[in-house]
Amino acid sequence: MDVDNKWKHPPQTSKHRLLFLITEDWYFCSHRLELARTAQRAGWEVLIATRVQDHAKRIKDEGFKLLPIRLIRSSWHPLHEILAVLELIRLYRGERPDLVHHVALKPILYGSLAARMTNVKAVVNAFPGLGYTFTGAGKQKGGLRFIIGKALQWVLGLSNSRAVFQNEDDAAELVKAGVVSWERISIIRGAGVNTKIFAPPIGKTEGSLVVLAGRLLWDKGIEEFVKAARLLKANGIESRFVLVGMVDRHNPAAIPEAQLRTWEGEGAIEWWGHREDMPSILGSADIVVLPSYREGLPKVLLEAAACARPMVATDVPGCREIVKDGINGLLVPPKDSASLSHAIAKLLHDPSLRAQMGALGREIVLKEFSMDRIARQTLELYGELLAKAQEQG
Repeated sequence: MDVDNKWKHPPQTSKHRLLFLITEDWYFCSHRLELARTAQRAGWEVLIATRVQDHAKRIKDEGFKLLPIRLIRSSWHPLHEILAVLELIRLYRGERPDLVHHVALKPILYGSLAARMTNVKAVVNAFPGLGYTFTGAGKQKGGLRFIIGKALQWVLGLSNSRAVFQNEDDAAELVKAGVVSWERISIIRGAGVNTKIFAPPIGKTEGSLVVLAGRLLWDKGIEEFVKAARLLKANGIESRFVLVGMVDRHNPAAIPEAQLRTWEGEGAIEWWGHREDMPSILGSADIVVLPSYREGLPKVLLEAAACARPMVATDVPGCREIVKDGINGLLVPPKDSASLSHAIAKLLHDPSLRAQMGALGREIVLKEFSMDRIARQTLELYGELLAKAQEQG
């Protein structure tokens, strides 16, 4: 299809048009699908601009308009990036959305530029976390952070826009760096969790299962989990330690599949790959673990808590938003496999403590992190920005 012409003639409608810009279709389906459904029920016409891989039919079947794009997260080739921005400018000019919701760093940078060039009425820039660029040290990363920080300072200053963070630590870091002011920030804690689908299991689970689920990246603490599993097995604990997730080949921090196979071959862990039956997997786990170095607000921990599972996570931004140490789980220092193994062992040896923590975790999710609550907060933000746009004419 001709890229120059495929967005020239959008259908006429009296509904407000909401466009999500997200790099991957699988990420939209896992993290923003419920929000899009809620917006649609509230009367929005919903458009999804994303790189299409395996979920085109699912998106279209929801009644959303799917707009395939070429934007790739891992690419920083100057020509490719210029073409990506031009593609978004054409898309925004053709579709004329009333509000665009950008998710993650590259959509925020490129989408905000396109929104500025095409006079989009309102912009939401959502940071799932600060990501690979803002984690870790090193001169190369420091230089990249400086450049991206300056670019963000410009795009987040767009008139009638709001930066959305999932925790105050991430927001405070960019405020301190002078990238954005508190007046342009909203805190909306996560993507929410469907507490009907993710619910406590009925009956007892068999076996002893410790699960780490998520993208298989070094900065998720995968290596520390493997080391902790080795320590526990060496001390006679026969639990099964399971990694669930896919290799994210477009992320610089991705763990090679060969390394995962090596760990599995030595018997330290099991790798189950990508799975669609996460409610069942989390419900069958004795403990859900996430020893990440930094998060926005990890969806898997929200889902685990909704399933009334006790958790072990690192005491870092994002994880401590949902894991309350000694209440619904245990927090350990990052990059500390020994402390991680001790926390896992403590819960494995105390079934009553696991049950107590799991029940309290479910209560916290129902009160603070339900899908309905998060969607309502987001739609209220949409309404606020649209009302402001109407006032400005």
